[in-house]
Amino acid sequence: MNAPSPRTASTRRFDVVIRGAGVVGQTLALLLARDRLRVALVGAPRATALDTPDVRAYAINAASRDLLRSVRAWPESGPQDDTRATPVTPVSAMQVWGDDGGELQFSADDQGTDALTWIVDVPALEQRLADAISFQAGIECLDETAPTTAALTVVCEGKRSRTREELGLEFEVQPYPHKAVAARLRCDQPHGGIARQWFTQGEVMALLPLGGAQGNSVALVWSVPSQQADTWLQADPTIFTQALQARCAQALGHMHMESPAQAWPLEHSRAQRWITRTARGGVALAGDAAHTLHPLAGQGLNVGLADVAELARVLREREYWRDLGDLKLLRRYERARAAEVGAMGWVTDGLFGLFAHTDSRVQALRNWGLNGFDRSGPIKHWIARQAMGQSVA
Repeated sequence: MNAPSPRTASTRRFDVVIRGAGVVGQTLALLLARDRLRVALVGAPRATALDTPDVRAYAINAASRDLLRSVRAWPESGPQDDTRATPVTPVSAMQVWGDDGGELQFSADDQGTDALTWIVDVPALEQRLADAISFQAGIECLDETAPTTAALTVVCEGKRSRTREELGLEFEVQPYPHKAVAARLRCDQPHGGIARQWFTQGEVMALLPLGGAQGNSVALVWSVPSQQADTWLQADPTIFTQALQARCAQALGHMHMESPAQAWPLEHSRAQRWITRTARGGVALAGDAAHTLHPLAGQGLNVGLADVAELARVLREREYWRDLGDLKLLRRYERARAAEVGAMGWVTDGLFGLFAHTDSRVQALRNWGLNGFDRSGPIKHWIARQAMGQSVA
């Protein structure tokens, strides 16, 4: 079922207005409507046909999967012989290589779980969210011009949020000298449900498994210097795939392009304040409107979904007499999320800086660190559970 068409309306009063109808905004709308709040979702949910080419894929951890399942928006896997109907691929293992013999491995079996994470086709997830929105009577989808009022406005418009800028909420941006190059590739060898990542030559390259556990398609996410990224976008597909095969030591055999490559700039950014109060009510930021991370850890969407899960919890558990836009209430959300997101940003930024060094002494140190971490036992287990969005049992 397609998403409902946005419509304008006279000024309407809602409990919550959500500005931004991406994955994070739609998930929050479903969570709040489930709690019987009247929600306006400004900006129509984007329903994308499953056969529309799209190079994007999300790595969804266990906590995010459970959240999406709770609002009936988790894409179901299709028949294993039809890769187009298999939007979810479980990751049974992760392999990480440094540039001088460093190696790190994680296994779902070692963590006592069915999968470390799940790689999800973006169009499939967007379609399921749009369908869920269309069946939820507590959500009204409005366009940008529709006049609304609410006790609380949540800004989920992304890192270039116009609403955040109009409110004067400071957003610190640290551009990386890299762009992310993304593409879909078909490989001669099946990926075996393994996510692979290489830190080499100051670059970060990941091959994420697609098409089910026995598929042989992968999503490429390649962090390279900006000028080099622009060059790769213009390169002949054969030259492009040969370069990829060389960097991954032909781990999956020969590669063939299934889509044109795309690229976008990378940055580490964060809002100084996540909440504010205006004459019209309270305001909170969530998702990329509050923070962005380098994709090397694959946690961008997971962090955004954790934002809205926490915000929904705070609103649900508020005192009966407290207004939804009460700053004291919203500070509970800000305190809970800002520290965790800050720590995640510090880790990903530090890893990027460490592996961007070309000094041979730094190379030796970081690869020694990879090997040491791989043998660290409880520490490695704890980190893996954190990345999965789960506490250690």
